Amino acid sequence: MRLLPVWGWLFCFSVPLLAAEPAFEVRSNLRAAVAKIDISPPDGTATTGHIRPTKGFRDPLHAVILLLDDSRTRAAIVTHDLIASGPAVTGGFRSAVTEATGIPADHIVVAASHNHSGPKWEDQPEYARKVMADVAVAVKKAAQELRPITIGYAVDKIDFSINRRQMIGGKAVVRLNPQGPNDQRVKVLRFDDGQSYDPLAVLMHAVCHPCVLTWGDKWTQPYPNGYPKMSADFPGEAKAFVEKSYGGRTQALFLQGCAGDIRPNLPGFPYRCGDEADIRWCGRGLGCAAVRAADRSLVREEYAKRPTIYPIRAITKTIEVPAFQGGTLKCELQALKVGPYLFLTLPGEPMVDYGFQIEKTIGERAIPIVVGYANGNLGYICTDQAHQEGGYEPAHSATGPGAEAVLVRESVKLADTVIADVFEHFNPIGKK
Repeated sequence: MRLLPVWGWLFCFSVPLLAAEPAFEVRSNLRAAVAKIDISPPDGTATTGHIRPTKGFRDPLHAVILLLDDSRTRAAIVTHDLIASGPAVTGGFRSAVTEATGIPADHIVVAASHNHSGPKWEDQPEYARKVMADVAVAVKKAAQELRPITIGYAVDKIDFSINRRQMIGGKAVVRLNPQGPNDQRVKVLRFDDGQSYDPLAVLMHAVCHPCVLTWGDKWTQPYPNGYPKMSADFPGEAKAFVEKSYGGRTQALFLQGCAGDIRPNLPGFPYRCGDEADIRWCGRGLGCAAVRAADRSLVREEYAKRPTIYPIRAITKTIEVPAFQGGTLKCELQALKVGPYLFLTLPGEPMVDYGFQIEKTIGERAIPIVVGYANGNLGYICTDQAHQEGGYEPAHSATGPGAEAVLVRESVKLADTVIADVFEHFNPIGKK
């Protein structure tokens, strides 16, 4: 038998001891935990969004829930691989999380990826009940595992998204339009507990319809009739890539932005269904961007910029917006601020210009993350210009001209409340 030298034995015994030591110190008032639940429906369930029969799964669908506690206020961000967060979905998730944790419903964001290869929630009552029972169990367990964390932030970029509207001959047509407005940024929050160089969670925010694996255009192979399996589409592939990159020690969350007129760049008639190569390009491209940004946010110069205090402030408001057919529609807006990070939700499919407008109005007062497909579902939320132009999205919009100004104005008002740096809402600590 070959004997190791003394230093070899010392190395063998020292590795576990070194691994048990924290990687870096976390000084923060904020605690967090994550729950992940498989929400794949029964095999053979029809898809919604791009309706087609399916058999089997390319990859599972998940709900991933981030719990946050600043010692005074608690909140949660629920992300899921469904097409929308209509009233039944939003209410169900909020009830399950509130029951398990006591977090108030108006402190819970419920956001869909807008996946076009998942089930229609409202048509599957038994499935829905099982999902919520599983959510309550998982969240209750996660709430017992809250730990101090610090948050890093960085921005990267994707290359697969493109605008899908173009004006030709005075008509708004469905056309891949590289000159159209687009937002290819990937905003990434990294949640660290300091126990290792792998984060507890990575939250990525991007802007693009998850419809790589959906309809075909009836001409291009191999799927002229649409992708034949269920999938979480490119957000699912991106989340899996991030989690594998960190050895399975990290949970990944995806938040969809203002993607009403943004889709994957898959040319066809007018575009084609994607295949395995396409889903890897899009999903892993997003995953790569998220990992690059997450890792960059931990280098010492960036880590030194992280706050040590992360106050949580949340507000929810129901407003009325002009309806397409006249009258008004009620909808919910929400603002959730965690330290410098400001989440603002819109209940449907806002066009990409909404994100740009809201960010510009808020400026440098906070780091805004505008989330579409959250806390309700009004369908397409078009700009006034799009309503003037006409086309696919306005024809399927429940909101009408004038909704743009109301939604932007009211979103900024909610931002004012949680940022609390304007006179009406300024409330120094200790003041009544």
